[in-house]
Amino acid sequence: MKVLMLTPYLPYPPSSGGQIRSYNLIKELSKKHKITLYSLIKHEEDRKYVKELKKFCSQVKVFKRSKNPWTLRNVLLTGVSSLPFLAILNFSDEEKKDLAKLLSKEKFDIIHAETFYVSPHIPQNNTPFVLVDQTIEYQVYEHFVKNFKWWPLKPLLWIDVLKIKFWETYYWKKATKVIAVSEKDAEVMKLYVPKNKVEIVPNPVGEDLMKKVPIHYSKQILFMGNYNWMQNVEAAEILVEKIFPKIKKAVPGATLVIAGQNIEKVSHLKNPSIEVTGLSIDDIAGVVNAYHTSGILLAPLYGPAGGRVKIIGAMAAMLPVVTTTIGIQGIDAVNNESALFARDPDELVDLAVQLLTDKGLYKKIAINARRLAEERYSYQSIAKKLDLVYTEAAYGKN
Repeated sequence: MKVLMLTPYLPYPPSSGGQIRSYNLIKELSKKHKITLYSLIKHEEDRKYVKELKKFCSQVKVFKRSKNPWTLRNVLLTGVSSLPFLAILNFSDEEKKDLAKLLSKEKFDIIHAETFYVSPHIPQNNTPFVLVDQTIEYQVYEHFVKNFKWWPLKPLLWIDVLKIKFWETYYWKKATKVIAVSEKDAEVMKLYVPKNKVEIVPNPVGEDLMKKVPIHYSKQILFMGNYNWMQNVEAAEILVEKIFPKIKKAVPGATLVIAGQNIEKVSHLKNPSIEVTGLSIDDIAGVVNAYHTSGILLAPLYGPAGGRVKIIGAMAAMLPVVTTTIGIQGIDAVNNESALFARDPDELVDLAVQLLTDKGLYKKIAINARRLAEERYSYQSIAKKLDLVYTEAAYGKN
């Protein structure tokens, strides 16, 4: 098939969750399909990565979006537009015009939009449309606004949440097929569209983390993330303020590393017991090394999201995971078998201490998690599921 794929980021280097998903799926899908990729970038220097994607795509085109979200233009446009801030931030007039020109002279079998907020670029056409929402965005922003402390701004933020919900569900209805990455997200989508329109295609594990490694027990706790995402900043703060001090008291040799991209947003958390390590967007080896040299991944995630790539990646890397019942959503893990999870921060403390002090439990979780990653989350198996959705959308099979 000829596939036109739209992403709100360039899917290389595969360092953040969305990039890992898109890059690995493009690599695998390109064996069977001819892919034209349209992506947004924030920095001109990101154009240097286009050559990597041209190895798998017949054409790659990139368009600039706002580098700084909080520009006067973006704020004013959000105020006068029916579109939410998220869609304004990820919109390019140049891309919309280029897509209209492309679709007027070239026929595609499928248009694949990765996230609803790139969908406003797509002109009216008759091509089957597959929409992937890696997370339900209106739920993410609801969670943020509920916990937002500056009350005078809350009414404006709630208006934007309502706009996100309107347009997100609008594009679910418009799409030929809607893809969720977890059963929980799929159930929400089915409230708005017919059940036969909704499919589940989980997040895959990047091939760098699928390499075989021995069990690497240590008392180093890791939290990994891209701190442009509100959920990751919130999780890092909860970990430092409510969880790690109690672990340190129970396990004096425990250390904590907070690592990832855009680390300046959590640099205030650094102290003598906590290492804060920034990783550049193309430092794939640094991400892999952090997983392979740490003892556990501790992720106190409370903001909604789809299938957390950081958690699936840790499982593949034989790095036992302690997370919340929200953090494990979308992943077929069994509590106390392939991961440890609970709701309350104090419960997370107890689970982390168990892993750090019980090598038998540590070994069991590490081995079972790796097996789960191999069986359910390899990019080859996930690509086959997406390929089937393409076929059903293109040929009207439900």
